[in-house]
Amino acid sequence: MSTEHTRNADTGDGGNRFVYVTAALAALNGLLFGFDTGVISGAFLYIQDAFDMSSLLWISTSSAMIEGLVVSGALVGAAFGAAVGGNLADRWGRRRLILVGALVFFLGSLTMAVAPTLEILIAGRILDGIAIGFASIVGPLYISEISPPKIRGSLVSLNQLAVTTGILASYFVNYAFADTGQWRWMLGAGMLPALVLLVGMLFMPESPRWLIDKGREADAKEVLSRTRSESRIRAELREIKETKEIEAEGLSELIEPWVRPALIVGIGLAAFQQVTGINTVIYYAPTIFESTGFGNSASILATVGVGVVNVVMTVVAVLLMDRVGRRPLLLVGLGGMILTLVGLGAAFFLPGLSGVVGWAALGSLMLYVAFFAIGLGPVFWLLISEIYPLKVRGSAMGVVTVVNWVANLLVAQTFLQLVGAIGEHGTFWLYAALSVAALVFTYFLVPETKGRSLEEIEADLRQSAVGGSSTAIAAEPTEDGVE
Repeated sequence: MSTEHTRNADTGDGGNRFVYVTAALAALNGLLFGFDTGVISGAFLYIQDAFDMSSLLWISTSSAMIEGLVVSGALVGAAFGAAVGGNLADRWGRRRLILVGALVFFLGSLTMAVAPTLEILIAGRILDGIAIGFASIVGPLYISEISPPKIRGSLVSLNQLAVTTGILASYFVNYAFADTGQWRWMLGAGMLPALVLLVGMLFMPESPRWLIDKGREADAKEVLSRTRSESRIRAELREIKETKEIEAEGLSELIEPWVRPALIVGIGLAAFQQVTGINTVIYYAPTIFESTGFGNSASILATVGVGVVNVVMTVVAVLLMDRVGRRPLLLVGLGGMILTLVGLGAAFFLPGLSGVVGWAALGSLMLYVAFFAIGLGPVFWLLISEIYPLKVRGSAMGVVTVVNWVANLLVAQTFLQLVGAIGEHGTFWLYAALSVAALVFTYFLVPETKGRSLEEIEADLRQSAVGGSSTAIAAEPTEDGVE
């Protein structure tokens, strides 16, 4: 190891610069995740005029079902990508999977931009979705494994902030092309950050954790030498090897009674994060605003405001997470979501208020997103990185992430049908009722994890299996977890 590497690692100057650049580049996974999730909301206003929405593969079907497929095609791919992404990251390496994901992002965006038919457009959405599924696992995983312990938590949270920034960026892109209705440019804009990620990752190292798993200790030492001192490298290599031995039994441990309470919490929060309606805002916000009297451009501009609120409140949540704790943010956030969803439903229910309805809907949606962004949005991803013992963390995260994507798909696919069956007001009141259920679930089952050690979580989990309350589950805000 060079003297310069040692000096950088000890002082934190050059070493930290290297890891900040690496983490920021890897966080482009999150930005692409957010961009390709949000961009369909504005593009969809024009897609429905560009294609025949009454048939698919020459089979007549309802326009609502086809619209749902266009929006949720990415979610089908994301569920698949999340299901196989963990295994591929272990087999191919974190860096290589990021490169593959960036290429798939690029091809998906290109396919959508040039799609001559509705079928090819949906195929492009599915391709993009597969890349989103990869990104939701491998982006934060790579950041967590490349970062020094002292700054790992803040760098991993960068990925969640990048997701909300990507959503906001997609809204700006949508607005830029709104006047001309160039939906192909909206969808194709994702090629640019995908290309930056693809080229940038060619110059980044592999995760030292994966290199050790593959017996490449010399290569792992070289990577660690950029950000660690000699003594820290020896200690971290020893920790990685010990962790590898501990994790060997991961998947079988998931069904053990002592782990079950934590798995229930993770799966429950994964489902509630989606079925309380957040992605109806992300995917359909312009459509919602248009139905209240806004024009296309005004609807997309209003959605930009929603995106700004999402980013700002996510920053607030990151700042408050270690100060006020996870449970208070979840409970306050869910309480606010309930009130704003009731208000949003009321805005659609009251007759004869066409001008007022638009502004009431805009205000309610912004407040709803604000409460989601300080609670259920970021806290869910942090909690599932904390509440699982080391040996089952990877397996449990994989299961919970797939549940999250499947619930996301369910909401996106059923939103327009629900609106047709029970109206906008009934749909948002249904989401309010599900938010009440989430609040009850959180109050009775979700633990406070701030400041707890790994040893304490395992002890509390085992105690809950022999008669203790499942609310006793607790964990240290781990440095190795991912958001």
